[in-house]
Amino acid sequence: MDLLTKFPVMERTSLMELRKGIDHTFREFSRAYGDSIEAFFDPLLFFLIKLEKLLLSTPWPIIIFFVGLLAWLGSRSWKLVIGSMLAFMLIGYFGMWKDCMATVAIITVCTIMCITVGIPIGVLMARSNRVEKSMLPVLDMMQTIPSFVYLIPILMLLGIGKIPGLIAVCIYAIPPVIRLTNLGIREVDKETIEASEAFGATKLQKLKSVQIPLALPTVFAGVNQTIMMALAMVVIASMIGVKGLGVPILRAISNQYLALGLFNGLAIVALAIIFDRITQEYGRRIQKHRGIKR
Repeated sequence: MDLLTKFPVMERTSLMELRKGIDHTFREFSRAYGDSIEAFFDPLLFFLIKLEKLLLSTPWPIIIFFVGLLAWLGSRSWKLVIGSMLAFMLIGYFGMWKDCMATVAIITVCTIMCITVGIPIGVLMARSNRVEKSMLPVLDMMQTIPSFVYLIPILMLLGIGKIPGLIAVCIYAIPPVIRLTNLGIREVDKETIEASEAFGATKLQKLKSVQIPLALPTVFAGVNQTIMMALAMVVIASMIGVKGLGVPILRAISNQYLALGLFNGLAIVALAIIFDRITQEYGRRIQKHRGIKR
């Protein structure tokens, strides 16, 4: 009866040996290749530091003007332009300007990384069913595994600092742009592709001139979700050395400072709304300009 009521488990000593073996193997790997992996990401760290310094050294009126310009170029909406500029002014007025610029810097770098890596992977998935089948479980794991779990190997490999935080944010935020690039290209009308083939277009020409342009609204939806997920990861990334609005929130949690946590949390919400509206409106403009019906 015990066999039916008590689930069979591995012996405790065997389980402990297995865990120790995995930990020992990864520690040896970290000692052997950790410095090389860290050196590989040095250019990225250099870019992040330079961007953060540039944002902090630039006079705030220029930053506000650039935010308004970006909102106008993306949406052509005066309401969004004024709202975005007012939001940044309020963030600065409440003493969160420096942390906000640090957050904008890391979100910018993470988004560029996710687009640079994610779109080519999405294109490969769209062009090969085998690649799609092999990548989908990886993307599922990346989206469902608790963020604290994959922080452990990153910390063991690279320690505490900006680069481990940047990698953690990218791992968390990259799946949407990969999935939606794949989806957008696969949803391109087959008759349109056949028409391009009738005119003698090569595979590269079809991809560059037909599939990617028609898939852009869906791709931008993926970029939008990537930015939102990167912002959602800011607080967790602050635990491993990433500066920004997440650091005061972490301090507020530790010391039970309601106002500090609320103000910085609302600043992250404001950034999320601004980036969300700009990317959404830009995607709609592309869709309308190309006459794409969804």
